[in-house]
Amino acid sequence: MKRLNDTQIQALKFTLLSLSAGLVEAGSFALMELLFPFWPYWAQHGVSLTLSVIWNFTLNRRYTFKSAGNIPRAMLLVAAFYAVFIPATMWGGELAARGFVVAGLGKGGADAIVKIATMLLNFVLEFVWWKFVVFRGTENTNDLARRRD
Repeated sequence: MKRLNDTQIQALKFTLLSLSAGLVEAGSFALMELLFPFWPYWAQHGVSLTLSVIWNFTLNRRYTFKSAGNIPRAMLLVAAFYAVFIPATMWGGELAARGFVVAGLGKGGADAIVKIATMLLNFVLEFVWWKFVVFRGTENTNDLARRRD
């Protein structure tokens, strides 16, 4: 049986930890749907995505990429990604959600469909950005990586 290479192991860890971040995002989004049904999609999306990113960054930095690199630098690079991703998905998501409502879906169903699609897109783009931009050159430098050696 072929052993997984480092990138494949990272992708697996990233997937598992991102599932937990997905629960944070979906859970906070659903809670806002219940508590603040009058909020537009973009507001609920922005808050839930921000909570998810903080959770995901913290876990993946330590356990997936094992980076001891400069935290402010890494967070700025993550912020740069989301400076583009959040407005694009807030705007595009709002348009898509409105379109689904016009097509006959209720607000809750439309918002859920758009949210799931956005989360899948975020998952793929985030791994690529974090692996090849944010943590490039600082992977396997923290105490967990040193203990393994």
